[in-house]
Amino acid sequence: MIDIANKRHILIVDDDHNVTQMLKLLLETRGYEVVVANEGQEAFQKATANIDIILLDLILPDLDGFEVCRKLKEDRHTRHIPIIILSAKYLFEDKIEGLYLGADDFLTKPFEHEELIARMEAVMRRGVLIEKSDLAVGEEEIILELRRVLDEQLIVPFFQPIYLFKEKKLLGVEVLTRPIVPSLLSNPELLFRAALKYGLYHELELVCWRKALKFIAREISAERKLFLNCNPYLVEGPKFLMIRSVFEDNHISPTDVVLEITERSRISNYRLFYEHLRKYRDYGFRFAVDDVGGGFASLESIVETRPEVVKIDRHIVCDVNKDPFKRSIIKFIIAFCKDNNIIAIAEGIETKEELNALRELGVDAGQGYFLYRPSPELNIDDMAKVIDNA
Repeated sequence: MIDIANKRHILIVDDDHNVTQMLKLLLETRGYEVVVANEGQEAFQKATANIDIILLDLILPDLDGFEVCRKLKEDRHTRHIPIIILSAKYLFEDKIEGLYLGADDFLTKPFEHEELIARMEAVMRRGVLIEKSDLAVGEEEIILELRRVLDEQLIVPFFQPIYLFKEKKLLGVEVLTRPIVPSLLSNPELLFRAALKYGLYHELELVCWRKALKFIAREISAERKLFLNCNPYLVEGPKFLMIRSVFEDNHISPTDVVLEITERSRISNYRLFYEHLRKYRDYGFRFAVDDVGGGFASLESIVETRPEVVKIDRHIVCDVNKDPFKRSIIKFIIAFCKDNNIIAIAEGIETKEELNALRELGVDAGQGYFLYRPSPELNIDDMAKVIDNA
């Protein structure tokens, strides 16, 4: 017997009667409670606190789905609700736009019913949005916890080496952030989401960088680069002099630093972003575009950023030795990189077979658990030896 009190509530936003009725029947037979909205404005009215997930079509009679997604994610009453965008055709730029606007997943019609159910449950289980997490707490408590992380610097830097394949040597070390708090914010993704939401992102990122530089500054040189994650919001912001001082205080040349442009938030002002990007580059910083091929790095961002490095997404790297389609994607990325003097780094290498396939394809460098797991211990000599036997 279905427990009515614990039913999941689904809001379907689609003006196609056949689609909504089919989905309604499917979901109700699986024990979900279904609400239907045929227009964007109607969706805003029906997206109440008891809705657990929204299935959102891109084509609506009054607003396009992107606008509906943006408004739902900007509204403090609805931004906690996960959204899966449903589209009748797969366009890469549509997927990117939806993810930038805060959508949690993207599914192309027609789809298998089991895949839809699995994706819905996965999105709801992940709990990546603070307000709907099983560990959710009030905003005041989250802000207090954030302040405690910052004031007490409750951050442990983890280090993962990146290896050049052909030369069999260490290219550099990426710094990863691990909070040390027994709470929801122990998840790095949630920590940075919360910092962005409450206006503390700049401060958090600089705390992370300063903490890492205390350990790694002496190991960085022209031969060994330092890779740091960098949200577009940081580049857009007015903190350049403060950021510059972080490296100057630790006697690190910006020419030895690669800032990885991650996508925790959308670039809000492209003109300003690229103007500031030039200022960073003129000072000496180098840039990488992260997650290439995995849905987060658009061709536009690569073209406009003109990175010195691209990092191939781990989902493309996974099982590349078995998947001709993935190999074709990587071949395309490699050809583009070689034509433009860009270093291509593969992320998330987990097997010897993947490593061998990437080498054969001409990937310049890589990182992953097979080579070296992220560690709070920084032992450059040990790291450097690994590639000799890989």
